[in-house]
Amino acid sequence: MRHADWWERRWFCAFLIIVSATPLLWPQTPPLVDVPGHMGRFRVQLDLDHSEHLQRYFEFNWALIGNLGVDLLVEFLGPLIGVELAVKLIVIAIPPLTVVGLMWIAREIHGRVPPTIMFAVPFIYGYPFNFGFINFSLSLAFALIAFGYWLRLANSAKLGLRAALFLPISCLLWITHAFGWGVLGLLAFSSELVRQRDEGSDWRSSLLRSVLAMSSLGLPLLLMLLWRTGAVAGETDQFFHILAKLFALVATLRDRWLIWDSFGVGAAVVLIGASIFDKRLERSRKLTIPTVILAVTFFIMPARVFGSAYADMRLAPLMFMTAVLAIRVRCDGLTGDRWLAWLGLAFMLLRLGGNTISFAIADLDARRWLTALAHIPKGSAVATLTGDYCSERWAMPRHTHLGSFVVIRREGFSNDQWQAAGAQLLRINYPKARYFVDDRSTFIYSDACIAHTEEISERPLEYDHSPKAALRAIPRDAFDFIWMIDPPDYKMRARPGLVPVWRTHDAILYRIDKTFVAPVRSPITD
Repeated sequence: MRHADWWERRWFCAFLIIVSATPLLWPQTPPLVDVPGHMGRFRVQLDLDHSEHLQRYFEFNWALIGNLGVDLLVEFLGPLIGVELAVKLIVIAIPPLTVVGLMWIAREIHGRVPPTIMFAVPFIYGYPFNFGFINFSLSLAFALIAFGYWLRLANSAKLGLRAALFLPISCLLWITHAFGWGVLGLLAFSSELVRQRDEGSDWRSSLLRSVLAMSSLGLPLLLMLLWRTGAVAGETDQFFHILAKLFALVATLRDRWLIWDSFGVGAAVVLIGASIFDKRLERSRKLTIPTVILAVTFFIMPARVFGSAYADMRLAPLMFMTAVLAIRVRCDGLTGDRWLAWLGLAFMLLRLGGNTISFAIADLDARRWLTALAHIPKGSAVATLTGDYCSERWAMPRHTHLGSFVVIRREGFSNDQWQAAGAQLLRINYPKARYFVDDRSTFIYSDACIAHTEEISERPLEYDHSPKAALRAIPRDAFDFIWMIDPPDYKMRARPGLVPVWRTHDAILYRIDKTFVAPVRSPITD
């Protein structure tokens, strides 16, 4: 009997699960771009009924949609421990749950945990997760665990039980996030196709039987038809933007440092390439074919699906995870297996260490900027303007939704909440804000960014947002404060009708002087 190597032992599996959460332990709030915006929605969700301040600005109505994973968990945990701690604990749980899913899949495919799992773990902190797509990321973790169970039942020849159990499992996964359900469908179909072929069925029979097996995952299709029809269908567009897709692959590990993040992707590409050309390595078809199907889906999927942006980009980290997890050394006990394990351990610890440092830097920046909240009275309306440098910076723009802390901690209004038909349960009801009502209005651009966009497009940026143009356009009767965070090409000083009450070298909070009268010169059409 073969003895388990160190990377297969229970203590090391437990270590992998725990260490995967390390980057998220120190920050007060998970430093993921969209997370403060989600937390603002959760605050409204929990407190709207007994907050007169929030009732001035927002509406919230429950409905069955395929995007409720963290929302439902916060509904349970928020009243017990508060919104901020609840969100932190939920987000911290996502990487360990994803590792559990990867381990389960590996055991079902390889019969053991291969050393290549350590090359897969860092891709949990990929572009989608760092962007703060937390419902999607939670659903992906659940989808991987569900796929492991799908494989276990198939390996145990319990196909009837599998069909019965995955009817409710698929619905719960869809409710968490519809993309997770879609991912499970792709993985399950492709693995079932391989299983049918391994049992001797021809291609036609294998396809038919695989489609039939998918019927146990089909119930959410009815929910999808009810959810995404009519006024809440949302736009599906931006097909075949090949350059954008190639960028998404290069940026799969995008966090803060271009060379470091690109090197991480390059290391995974080298490993995948080696598995193709090096005779000492081989690939499991039960994961290789799913990877190929994910890749094909990635390239044909539009960038926006039902109004959800970056739809294709969300598949990139999963493609790398399944691609490296499919790799194994041909003969057990060879020195190459152990070398691969040590290289994988080094890669994982270096990547997670980099994420930990990056997240700590982001947390320090956020804490410094959030000291402005002490100068904002409860219930205030704040127009938040955050710097956007287009492609001039690689670091994730983690400051773009900090304005939502006005909602979270001051029960006020900030213009950085997003509204997409059918995608969220929050509705903004503040017509006085006019154009400055949602997150489209929060971005301000550098002169170089605006000039570059005007050069390559028939029209400038969708919204004319140099810092000065934005300041002129804000309806000052609707807001009490203007909060500028990392504004490009802007000097932090007093302006007509704007009184600085707090500032740092890269941010400023203005109190709007309601007695000041100035001519209306808005470049933006309401």
